[in-house]
Amino acid sequence: MMKILLSLLVALLIIVGLYYLAGPALRRAEPVACTEEAKLCADGSAVGRTGPNCEFAACPEAGSGIR
Repeated sequence: MMKILLSLLVALLIIVGLYYLAGPALRRAEPVACTEEAKLCADGSAVGRTGPNCEFAACPEAGSGIR
């Protein structure tokens, strides 16, 4: 009887340990899909939404284009 209880306790500790170690990987958030809107910049170019918050990317600075 004691061996069975000890075996169950060890198995439970292993399961809890594995959940603790692998838990964050199992609870990862799904990738965010941003809408395909575009923001027109002052130089006439357009930028889309990026990043985890789906914010518009920065417009290129004036005069930084290829000539």
